Amino acid sequence: MDFPPAPMPISRLRENALAIFQAGIIAADPYRAVGNHLTLNQGRLKFDLRPHQADNWSKVHTLAFGKAAVKMAKAVQDFLPERLWSDRSLVVTNYENAIALDRCEVIGAGHPLPDENGLRAAQKLVSLAKSAQKDELLLTLISGGGSALIPCPVASISLADKLEATELLLASGASINQINCVRKHLSQLKGGGLAKFTHAANLHALILSDVLADDISAIASGPTVPDPTTFADAIEILENKAIWRKLPASVQHYLRQGRLGHYPETPKPHDPIFKNTRYTLVGGNAISVQAMRDSSILFGYDVRLYSDKLCGEAKEEAEKLALFAKQFIAAPLTRPTALLAGGETTVTLSGNGLGGRNQELALAFALAAERIDLPGNWTFLSAGTDGRDGPTDAAGAIIEPNSLKRMRDSAIMPEQMLANNDSYHALKISRDLLITGATGTNVADLQILLINPFN
Repeated sequence: MDFPPAPMPISRLRENALAIFQAGIIAADPYRAVGNHLTLNQGRLKFDLRPHQADNWSKVHTLAFGKAAVKMAKAVQDFLPERLWSDRSLVVTNYENAIALDRCEVIGAGHPLPDENGLRAAQKLVSLAKSAQKDELLLTLISGGGSALIPCPVASISLADKLEATELLLASGASINQINCVRKHLSQLKGGGLAKFTHAANLHALILSDVLADDISAIASGPTVPDPTTFADAIEILENKAIWRKLPASVQHYLRQGRLGHYPETPKPHDPIFKNTRYTLVGGNAISVQAMRDSSILFGYDVRLYSDKLCGEAKEEAEKLALFAKQFIAAPLTRPTALLAGGETTVTLSGNGLGGRNQELALAFALAAERIDLPGNWTFLSAGTDGRDGPTDAAGAIIEPNSLKRMRDSAIMPEQMLANNDSYHALKISRDLLITGATGTNVADLQILLINPFN
């Protein structure tokens, strides 16, 4: 990953934070993650960690979907003997990461909001899954973003209605698990749905996690594993977020009828459809946080893990982090220190500005640090590992004590911008946006707070 030239002189802390973040991105490389879990045993394909260990398949169909789909599929392509490779393999990813691959059909689709390309891709995926034979393998490569990229709504709900429901959820401050619970109950593929279409072939999923605690049922909404949630859970989420009455009538009707038992629930554990289905977790956020820890030590920092499950409202989490940092410095702090975190916060929209959860977290941290008079020289970075934070071209932001001054010198009031959820334009003015371009991976978000107590 190459960072663009800095638009202003770059401080040592800023330079170190960028390098530490890059170490986290490299550790999440999908090509390496997949390659580390594939071996050949006397010509048979073997998956480390879980069965199927060494089945003798006549053909391997590769189905890859998510932001890391291209790199994951390339790893399989480079590894598999040509005699096993299917000519019907399919890769679905966001437009920014769509790159042509030999022997694969690559489809770019909409993210975070689904589109017609994604719907067509989902229909092709279903057709391929249905056609796979008894002695064949559906090698399914799953990464973050898969939920939006392969929309396959139930027959009574249009893509437009599902899209409207998704937009309401994204604006409500719902967590990714809450969003996925609802989406699973509106989809033919999510929540174990893909396994229903695999009648004869074996299915093995290699999964790159972008969720907290690596909950397999939440990654891309768990298309190949049982779903513990229910129609009742989905309705409760929508009511608690005060968006139930705003939903399209078709969505309300389907969920109500599902709760009454008139539509089938998502498949649960012990359902026979999972008899020939297995998975291997090949990477996740924790691996990137560990890589950042190792990199921080190389730069001479003492390291403290602030949280490996950072979640909650971005503004509130920024306040908590700033208060923690002040108390930590008062201990007293005697060496340059790195406070590290990984996870995924949320934003409840109350304004009409532009931004993402990482940009909002960064701007809110700068304001909280000013308010509590956070001492020392510090730099804070918060960014998405996929290179895109919300509906913007930024991965996140990297801020420092002078960031707010640069905004105010340009007649920008950062407090007002934050209240309007307009962190993007505030951080653009202060030249603190972190723009990396698409990284080809997705293991949630990373945060780095570097503190030098001496200046």
